[in-house]
Amino acid sequence: MSIKKIYPKATIGIFGGGQLGRMLAQAAKKIGYNIITLDPIPNSPCAQIADEQIVAAFDDYGAAERLAEQSDVLTYEFENVNADIIEHLEKKGNTVFPSSTVLRITQNRIKEKEFLKKIGISVTDFRAIVRRSHLEEAKEELGLPAMLKTATGGYDGKGQILLNTEEDILDVPQDLFLKELIWERYVPFIKEISVICARGASNELITFPVSENVHRDNILYTSTVPARIPAEVEKKATDIARRISERLEVIGVIGVEMFLCEDGIILVNEIAPRVHNSGHYTIEACYTSQFEQHIRAICGLPLGRTELLSPVAMINILGEGKGQGGDFLVGVEKVLSIPGISLHLYGKERARAGRKMGHLTVLADSVLEAVSRAKKAIEMLSWE
Repeated sequence: MSIKKIYPKATIGIFGGGQLGRMLAQAAKKIGYNIITLDPIPNSPCAQIADEQIVAAFDDYGAAERLAEQSDVLTYEFENVNADIIEHLEKKGNTVFPSSTVLRITQNRIKEKEFLKKIGISVTDFRAIVRRSHLEEAKEELGLPAMLKTATGGYDGKGQILLNTEEDILDVPQDLFLKELIWERYVPFIKEISVICARGASNELITFPVSENVHRDNILYTSTVPARIPAEVEKKATDIARRISERLEVIGVIGVEMFLCEDGIILVNEIAPRVHNSGHYTIEACYTSQFEQHIRAICGLPLGRTELLSPVAMINILGEGKGQGGDFLVGVEKVLSIPGISLHLYGKERARAGRKMGHLTVLADSVLEAVSRAKKAIEMLSWE
């Protein structure tokens, strides 16, 4: 696919003003691009870096058209934007990456799994759920335990229920059936891993090193690289991400979340059509960050090298400190005294419990040392 080259001093429009948009804007500004973001929250994290923010809802067609009119290329920082609006802008001749086709597949868990099965990628067994009676049918067909999820929306564990018993099934709230649901057979995985893959013009494909991830309460806690997995597993995971990116015909970066199971079996959990939390380590630990790589790809520029420069650990800073909702981070001076550490704060105003407020990245001589320093650092921080 040949795409128009967008050079520095041009304007990139970003749907979404969160931390991913913020780091995309930082990478773009470094190269010399202008940034406009659209988000309903004034002074969003991305807006603090961008040249301009359009304050509007994501389903506001007029606001989306204003963003498009002022931008040379458009992208989005999360997949819960309105796919109809993205398609509408494409039909009017605007360039949006990744495309509305990619967005429609990846923002619906049922469509996503059907797509993966079609291209020969293994996923857990699943079934679409429309009404309550389907729960019992799914239990008989696929068994327990299981994950019941909304097919669209939801992130960091939102819109998900773990079903272990018949009582859990009976307790599923009735209002959940207002949305399309998916029943997934629970996966007894050994590790959670992910691969960030970039695809540029002319089918140029480059992956980043596999990340080993640990979640707490369904929110990413740590990512470590190199992942502690056999070389053949790393190659298999990388090949899966490349095949997905190629078959989706993505322009830009995607994150592919996977379960590593017994005997080296890999099941794909989700595809994120955007930069990904588990790729934050790339800012310090790779020649090219995932954020700069995405900007390069959507602007038709050559993709950068992705070799790992050092063992690394990334740990999320959540709104869970002693202050339980304060907005002043205590312990920064102590944290910055730790060798090899980088602190990223996202400019959010309130540190609500579980909210991603920033992250720490630690480079060290080994993954174990990097993880040790990262966990030591996170214990030094609290919100007051």
